[in-house]
Amino acid sequence: MIMRVAQLGSGTPEIAVVAGVHGDEPCGVRAVERLLDERPTVERPIKLIVANEEALERRVRFVDEDLNRAFPGDPDAKTHEGRLAHRLIEELDGCLTFSMHSTQSHGEPFAIVNGVSETAKEIVPQLPVAAMVETSNFAEGRLFSAIDTVEVECGLQGSETAAQNADRLTRAFLTAVDALPGDTIRSDLPVYRLTDVIRKQDADTYEVFVDNFTEVDAGDPFAAADGDTQVADEPFYPILMSPNGYRDVFGYAAKKLDVLTAPPAAD
Repeated sequence: MIMRVAQLGSGTPEIAVVAGVHGDEPCGVRAVERLLDERPTVERPIKLIVANEEALERRVRFVDEDLNRAFPGDPDAKTHEGRLAHRLIEELDGCLTFSMHSTQSHGEPFAIVNGVSETAKEIVPQLPVAAMVETSNFAEGRLFSAIDTVEVECGLQGSETAAQNADRLTRAFLTAVDALPGDTIRSDLPVYRLTDVIRKQDADTYEVFVDNFTEVDAGDPFAAADGDTQVADEPFYPILMSPNGYRDVFGYAAKKLDVLTAPPAAD
């Protein structure tokens, strides 16, 4: 089976939940499986997809290439993920999509979007996330370059907390889009835009000296490779920064765009 597709509710879904884009990130799969086990009554039909089943079975990030850099894909692609990307786009056509990931760099959930659209500004503040990161400068090949998508980093890869967060985030999203009954809580939400890749040279040991989403001042050391320290030329906010999360980059630099403020509570 190239991917698992299921549905809650009857009719043609305009809402989709995607898990397992990367085979070493099982947190979202747990959330999808729990929904399928419980089969809650839904007010709008929902499509549920576990994407890269082969990579999940092998417990690897991908089989041939990173699926989240392979979109829109090609039915005749030479790679497993290239073909899978095309199939996934066909399944998600016309759906607002919620895609779950996990990371080696930051334990607190945050959202990633291709642009600060009206949809993003309406939905993301209703999710239990610490920030929204706009990444249109680095969207090539990602799912949200082809499908209207809210991506979330649920927590640290492989952790029980990330799996619990994935379940909580999914239900908040489905409530925000009126697929599940109930209310959400809106919170003030800082918004960042990725501006640059922070590359790292080939080395035996890597260190990171800064915290994600905490501003680094010009002149501050932020990372090192084999003891060779990198210093900030200008202020930036580190995003997805970790010593060994990526093969050739430490993470990303971002600037803070805005804070979306929650409306005051009614008396």
